[in-house]
Amino acid sequence: MFCLGALRLRGFPLRGSPGRLLSVCGREGEENPPSPAETRWKDRAETVIIGGGCVGVSLAYHLAKAGMKDVVLLEKSELTAGSTWHAAGLTTYFHPGINLKKIHYDSIKLYEKLEEETGQVVGFHQPGSIRIATTPVRVDEFKYQMTRTGWHATEQYIIEPEKIQEMFPLLNMNKILAGLYNPGDGHIDPYSLTMALAAGARKYGALLKYPAPVTSLKPKSDGTWDVETPQGSMRANRIVNAAGFWAREVGKMIGLEHPLIPVQHQYVVTSTIPEVKALKRELPVLRDLEGSYYLRQERDGLLFGPYESQEKMKVQDSWVTNGVPPGFGKELFESDLDRIMEHVEAAMEMVPVLKKADIINIVNGPITYSPDILPMVGPHQGVRNYWVAIGFGYGIIHAGGVGKYLSDWILHGEPPFDLIELDPNRYGKWTTTQYTEAKARESYGFNNIVGYPKEERFAGRPTQRVSGLYKTLESKCSMGFHAGWEQPHWFYQPGQDTGYRPSFRRTNWFDPVGSEYKQVMQRVGVIDLSPFGKFNIKGQDSIRLLDHLFANVIPKVGFTNISHMLTPKGQVYAELTVSHQSPGEFLLITGSGSELHDLRWIEEEAVKGGYDVEIKNITDELGVLGIAGPHARKVLQKLTSEDLSDGVFKFLQTKSLKVSNIPVTAIRISYTGELGWELYHRREDSAALYDVIMNAGQEEGIDNFGTYAMNALRLEKAFRAWGSEMNCDTNPLEAGLGYFVKLNKPADFIGKQALKQIKAKGLKRRLVCLTLATDDVDPEGNESIWYGGKVVGNTTSGSYSYSIQKSLAFAYVPVELSKVGQQVEVELLGKNYSATVIQEPLVLTEPIRNKLQKKGGKDKI
Repeated sequence: MFCLGALRLRGFPLRGSPGRLLSVCGREGEENPPSPAETRWKDRAETVIIGGGCVGVSLAYHLAKAGMKDVVLLEKSELTAGSTWHAAGLTTYFHPGINLKKIHYDSIKLYEKLEEETGQVVGFHQPGSIRIATTPVRVDEFKYQMTRTGWHATEQYIIEPEKIQEMFPLLNMNKILAGLYNPGDGHIDPYSLTMALAAGARKYGALLKYPAPVTSLKPKSDGTWDVETPQGSMRANRIVNAAGFWAREVGKMIGLEHPLIPVQHQYVVTSTIPEVKALKRELPVLRDLEGSYYLRQERDGLLFGPYESQEKMKVQDSWVTNGVPPGFGKELFESDLDRIMEHVEAAMEMVPVLKKADIINIVNGPITYSPDILPMVGPHQGVRNYWVAIGFGYGIIHAGGVGKYLSDWILHGEPPFDLIELDPNRYGKWTTTQYTEAKARESYGFNNIVGYPKEERFAGRPTQRVSGLYKTLESKCSMGFHAGWEQPHWFYQPGQDTGYRPSFRRTNWFDPVGSEYKQVMQRVGVIDLSPFGKFNIKGQDSIRLLDHLFANVIPKVGFTNISHMLTPKGQVYAELTVSHQSPGEFLLITGSGSELHDLRWIEEEAVKGGYDVEIKNITDELGVLGIAGPHARKVLQKLTSEDLSDGVFKFLQTKSLKVSNIPVTAIRISYTGELGWELYHRREDSAALYDVIMNAGQEEGIDNFGTYAMNALRLEKAFRAWGSEMNCDTNPLEAGLGYFVKLNKPADFIGKQALKQIKAKGLKRRLVCLTLATDDVDPEGNESIWYGGKVVGNTTSGSYSYSIQKSLAFAYVPVELSKVGQQVEVELLGKNYSATVIQEPLVLTEPIRNKLQKKGGKDKI
């Protein structure tokens, strides 16, 4: 044993030998040994789950419990081998992601009742947890997170230093300003949890087979799979890769490169500490965010786990290059306390009893990171009936909720709620191994970094996915990252601060974005829209397929419309613009973050319905420039012989033409709501096209604008955004999208019958537009809406309105609070601001202003 406090004096590099650690923290459930692996075999299965860690076993449990027959789990060695068995087992209700809170909630609620259900001890402790704030910006972050908690079921509070000391009397309180407290948090024994889930899975009829390493996966023409193991082969209707740090190897069997990196995570377990033993109740789990570590009670000692900086943390490079060693299962890496000494010192300062504590165990095991630290959960684009549940940096707290989430999705054909941030299809061919490693390093090192709104992370950038304008614009603007692309967020103004300065309040981009807003409203602006997802669909069944997919009618040749794909339950799966370019040939456009998410849905429906169509993803082939503002037509007309006048090139028309001899597909549409066009062209022509437009617009005072200004413009026009105002949590009627939904069209589009029932029952909530007078903070989305002392809804997105000098937000409220003039309150950074429901839009769109002007209705504009 070694004393933590002596390490500084000794310069202590404790390097144990790698090997199997039989008992990390004392397995509380081992008095009930697991059942031996079953000897029977099945030739057919509805679902084959590959991987026997807590996530895979949870999915087997949930599918079997929900009634699915023929659920089979295949594990290469033994249950919990890999990352599960050595996990620290932390459980928390907290998560900054809105719907990931639901995953955490479902996990904890399951773990609370699992022992009673299965008869297996799970070793679940719920002493609560406290996140510690030692800086004012952390206090702001806690307030920011509290505004997003009111409309969730999870309990969470900001507590004062006095309360923190009462709950955790061993703390040095000198620097502590506040705590974020979650009463139901705690920790669970990962081994016992997995064995209880396994017992439940068997109880409901699932077959858990091990050792049964998968040696081959062969897709069949009917969408089924042949799964081969040394014990025999099995035909599966669906396979789920839940193989943990083996997930890359499983993916490679079918030609997929899953972006996953194994990293080494260390934690330290101490022997009995007298001050801990003397306590009357268990200490809450502590998270010192500036020190970047977690600390919890382990019997009468403490368990301490740090997250090193990206420079110091260790990636298991050899596994990335050569694959996981074939025999690796329940082994550990050599420990290396040198790497974590600064965190050890921070912990000893915060919890002084650690200075005299003796170490009895150092655990250094592999965990798998995706580039953004979030797992990949769901069906994979480009491969039929192949699902993933991989990349879990926090598998214990995610396992229960993800098992339920995936089970519901598999059984009901659509996700129970929206989790696009976990979509495996958020990555693509641009996600190289070098990028994945750089981002995994960054994500690990940033585990406890302050989570700002509009956060940008810069490791691994740029990728190969840069538009033709990147070199032209990179020094002039602050770039944002969108599905591998670099896209201007805002442009620098002469003499202004050009650094990246994230904040919970208005920051250095506030004035430049205001200038860009005026640029588009008063003159003409250009924006790089190349990150849009772009698909070409053609073939003899193309119209029939799109009529089945979309709730809107199919536009006539030469025209464009906004169309929505709905789920069978009538929720909004996606929003796209559909352009009918020539008879039976369409250009579909979606947001950058939805590219493969939408493509997978379209491809799946095409195959399912046997449609004779050709679907091509042309996202990387085409660049897109947007030009918008009152002088947009004047500038473009200088460069083309095509008549751009209002009567000839109407709103929502699409035409192929040449701009200064550069071929473009021009669509008269703009997300700003102003006069504008989107110009689709070969990616290699972007720089030339940009140059000729900027040169032609000098007289009109042309300039650039970015996505922040576009967001302010679209909010004023009451344009909804997918992922904010609409997603799989919302139906189009409550989102105010009824204009785009044609319930009377002959085609029985997906979700039509469900939507008719929703309409007949009546809505319970509506999306409204709010104005609110704030000081130096604006709504971002997901803040709580208050009325009569209760939380009644939530914002979806927000911005500052430069036209009325007030904040503007979309929000869902109960129908009875949706009338124009209704007063509610919006919570921002711990303060409630008065807000008013307004008649939308705040600013009329250019086409409507144009119509009113022609009718002599200037007074209405």
